[in-house]
Amino acid sequence: MTLHAAVGSAQALDGREAGLQAAHQALNRLGVGTPGLGILISSNQYQAREVVSGVASLLGDTPVIGFSAPAGLTSDGQHPHSVVLALLSGDFQAEAHWLPGYAQSARDTANLLMHLAGLKKDNKASLLFADGFNGDAEQFCASIPPDHLPLAGGLSSGDLHTGNTYQMSGNQTGTGSMAAAILRGNIRVGIGSGHGWDSVGRQFRVTRSRGFWLRTLDGRPASETYAELFGYPARDWAFPPLSYLARLYPLGVEQGEDLLVRAPIRVEADGSFRMNASVRDGIDAYLLVGSRASCEKAATQAAQQALHALGDVKPSFALVLVDIAWQMLLKSNPGAEVAAVQDILGTGVPIAGGYTLGQIVPGREGAVPRFLNQHMVVVAFGEEK
Repeated sequence: MTLHAAVGSAQALDGREAGLQAAHQALNRLGVGTPGLGILISSNQYQAREVVSGVASLLGDTPVIGFSAPAGLTSDGQHPHSVVLALLSGDFQAEAHWLPGYAQSARDTANLLMHLAGLKKDNKASLLFADGFNGDAEQFCASIPPDHLPLAGGLSSGDLHTGNTYQMSGNQTGTGSMAAAILRGNIRVGIGSGHGWDSVGRQFRVTRSRGFWLRTLDGRPASETYAELFGYPARDWAFPPLSYLARLYPLGVEQGEDLLVRAPIRVEADGSFRMNASVRDGIDAYLLVGSRASCEKAATQAAQQALHALGDVKPSFALVLVDIAWQMLLKSNPGAEVAAVQDILGTGVPIAGGYTLGQIVPGREGAVPRFLNQHMVVVAFGEEK
């Protein structure tokens, strides 16, 4: 049975109606195929339970996983305050799992996911969406054995001030959790990634960092360092819009021959940067700056990688997980990253996705999965020959 995909999107006053309309649209476009997996991206402004209720009223017990985002993405571009639902049908099986303990122990969550995957054979890939504000995604990745089944996902986003974000799996919703799907059968997944941020030569020493809070750079509060660079008073960085726009100017940390990108979620009142990955004391970091041209190039690169990983299999659907910094950077050209992907995959391939606070991709050969900031991830799905 051929792999088919269809995407629906809808806006409404309440989450249930938006979920219902998106599901109705996606089912109509899918035609006679029975959906085997649903991927749900919902505006954080909706109540998660309402959205799930609306979708489930039409999909029944179809496995569905999803996450909140400030805007969803489809082949038509960006959809703020919307619900986006992708449905896949074909000769494959999917199991949706709800892992509520992610924020308490990412290591235990990784072990549980591996146990669930080990209960069945013929696993082809795992998709996952976790809380972007709470939980240690680096610890999760480090707890997955090298060369485990291909694993890709993103961290849910939403209101950067309140930390309002959620995850969804089946009829379960919540924060501090992980929603995961394990895919088996006649399906192949190709994963690609890229980012559009480059070093501008400004170097710092991380002089004080505790957990997810980067306190000082070069012995001064992080906000003071940025104030000197950009010309805005340090106190202004603790308030919108600068408190969130700091994500546009991440740090590049040396890791082997590469620069590992680490970006603030926001600037706190004491001038520290709230991260969602730790940055060690004593290391050197470089200021990174992005541009539309470099992001479009990175989107093209991610799509090419995903297509190459599919081999001789044609893509039937693409999931795009884009860092929330891209939404800020491409504000005057919303959907530019989707257009770049379409240039590679073709306009006939359905696309769904949303903006995230971090991305997870497979590690290089013999390595554990990688947790990324500031990247765009393309997950292309095709039918195994």
